[in-house]
Amino acid sequence: MNIAIVGLGLMGGSLALSLKKLDFVKRIVGSDHNETHQREALKLGLVEEIVEFKDVKKYDVIFLAIPVDGVISALNNLTDVDADTTIIDLGSTKEKIVQSIPKSIRKNFIAAHPMTGTENFGPSAAIEGLYEDKVVVLCDIQDSGELQRDISKKIFRSLKMKKYFMGSSEHDRHAAFISHMPHAISYSIANTVMNQENKHNILALAAGGFRSMSRLAKSSPDMWEDIFRQNKSNLLEAIKLFEEELQILKSNIQNDDWENVHKDIQNGKKLHDIFD
Repeated sequence: MNIAIVGLGLMGGSLALSLKKLDFVKRIVGSDHNETHQREALKLGLVEEIVEFKDVKKYDVIFLAIPVDGVISALNNLTDVDADTTIIDLGSTKEKIVQSIPKSIRKNFIAAHPMTGTENFGPSAAIEGLYEDKVVVLCDIQDSGELQRDISKKIFRSLKMKKYFMGSSEHDRHAAFISHMPHAISYSIANTVMNQENKHNILALAAGGFRSMSRLAKSSPDMWEDIFRQNKSNLLEAIKLFEEELQILKSNIQNDDWENVHKDIQNGKKLHDIFD
């Protein structure tokens, strides 16, 4: 099959590197509104050719690896694709995107969220194997065409991804807790330090803990503004619950209630019993 990737940053570029290794993929082209990204993607050999957005309609599979607001805009410009075309978006939010799909191409569309990535962006951030052994969530897939479901499953299976299926609303609530809220907290941690007069002295002491907590603050502001906007209600709920937990810990520290401070820490530590 011939594949077009719209958006040649971390997600799109890494996808291209992995797709190139699949024997059923004949040709991979890319489209990106950023001319610097176009040149960089070609130089790195991520895609064979850069094409105009209007020309991606000619391809069997179209991946939308762009900010979530851009996905909605792109879908409104893909209403005349062939009935056999498969359109797969890789956005971090799903409900508003699914609600915005033009009816004429609902069967063409697969709402997917690969649970992977780094804090870096742009074509140079592309990593071979980024998708391998990672989870991909496929949302409301019962509303997609049978052909499109089969093609998307084949691609993600070939990328060695673990497939999970759920509704777009359920996905967005879960994503708010495990992805969107952590990014909001990371930006806030970074801004807390940056707003101090002696920030350079503070950062001179930064070790693994601070670097780990603030790492996500390197992520693209354009991408994350869109995500926060689209998942506003779920994100606000997650932040509210986080604030409540932080207030409990704060109160216990203020009151020298070190027994409950220890319990708070111990309870939080149990999370990694699930991961491990």
